[in-house]
Amino acid sequence: MSEHQPACFDLTLTEEQRITRESIRRFVESQIKSIARDVDEAAAVPQNFYDSVNELGLSLMPIPEALGGAGMPRSPVSNMLNAEDLGQGDMSLAIGALTPLSFINAVLDHGTEDQQEAYLTPLAAETFQAATIALMEPRATFESSDLKTVATPVADGYSLTGVKTLVPLAAQSKFIMVIAAVAGEDGSAAFVVDAGAGDVAGMTMVEESFMGLRPLSLSRIELADVVVPETARINIDVARLLDLSSIGLAAVAVGCCQAVLDYVVPYVNDRTAFGEPISHRQSVAFMVADMATELEAMRLLVYRAASRAEQGLAFHENAYWCRIFCAEKAMEIGTNGVQLLGGHGFIREHPVEMWYRNLRAAALLQGAVVI
Repeated sequence: MSEHQPACFDLTLTEEQRITRESIRRFVESQIKSIARDVDEAAAVPQNFYDSVNELGLSLMPIPEALGGAGMPRSPVSNMLNAEDLGQGDMSLAIGALTPLSFINAVLDHGTEDQQEAYLTPLAAETFQAATIALMEPRATFESSDLKTVATPVADGYSLTGVKTLVPLAAQSKFIMVIAAVAGEDGSAAFVVDAGAGDVAGMTMVEESFMGLRPLSLSRIELADVVVPETARINIDVARLLDLSSIGLAAVAVGCCQAVLDYVVPYVNDRTAFGEPISHRQSVAFMVADMATELEAMRLLVYRAASRAEQGLAFHENAYWCRIFCAEKAMEIGTNGVQLLGGHGFIREHPVEMWYRNLRAAALLQGAVVI
């Protein structure tokens, strides 16, 4: 088939994907939805939550058997489905649960065998082991092609200097993959900082607080001549990492938007005004129909992009569509969800305002949820 011809994709799940999806949906119902509001209020995750996530085996699945993992084939489609289902429970907890997998996928895609052994073996543990990617920088004009964090070659390896922001689970992570421009070279690379042994000389972390994703531990990392060995450098394809992240984050947003739609449909059917359900009003019915239509379009864009990535086809354009369309429509669905609840949309008794706040992150985050 020519690259310019549209490639078909099959939405039928494999048996393993179906079983995994059933397990994750049960976990979402029993372990995530019940605590989503409480963790948002507390801006903290229960201590044992991520260990419960670890029992799902999401991080273990792609790690080779020789390194202690399950040795399952790398599957962007399976990871995308997991992101969507977890996102339907809570965006913050979903991103946190998938953060180590993002690091693992990046090392599997771009690391050498020695690097995979060094960085993946410690993550194949019975308890939750965090690892993360630090890409974004605190500038309104941030572009991944113009990084201000710089890696300078030194006698012992590389010296990292710069500031990263919106880094999930940074304070808990054993490994932090810092994406930086390389002095004297065109382009950038990844450098793994081993933060598991304690304080790293020259590295300072400050936990940040935002209007959404409150339970997700997001940190600013300041790097002042942090030295890493030569072996810590991974020649990563940043464009591919960003594309896989765009699909993953869009999938999480799709899940959250599904939660919004599932909540507002019974609400507008049960809520009465002037002696009849408000869903009988065309303005309400049309708004709900638009939400459902946009959600389905988001889902199909995400599924197609993930399918092309899994088939080894070019998917940069598809990932870009996911990022742009899903960021816009996720915010629209969140806004309309609040609008449909009227005054109830403004109070914290209903979860729609929480979903609205979280969905704003769909247009901001980059480098997280690498499927």
